[in-house]
Amino acid sequence: MREFEDPDGVRWRAEVAERGGPNYKGRYHLVMSELDGAEVVSLVDIRWNSERTAARTLDTMSLVELRRRLRSARGRSAS
Repeated sequence: MREFEDPDGVRWRAEVAERGGPNYKGRYHLVMSELDGAEVVSLVDIRWNSERTAARTLDTMSLVELRRRLRSARGRSAS
């Protein structure tokens, strides 16, 4: 889990969510949510096979990358 601010100063949490099912491929995906709970964005196109790999990737993402992913996901959900 990572917390960060978007360019407008809104605090967000980036974390990994698990999608159930018998297939392990792509079971974990990225979810970003405002800390006040007002908005939640699932990025199901960003997937990992294991929780360990997902957590490691999330821990190493830069602030720029987190903001870019958030902006992209919010843009797609608005259309």
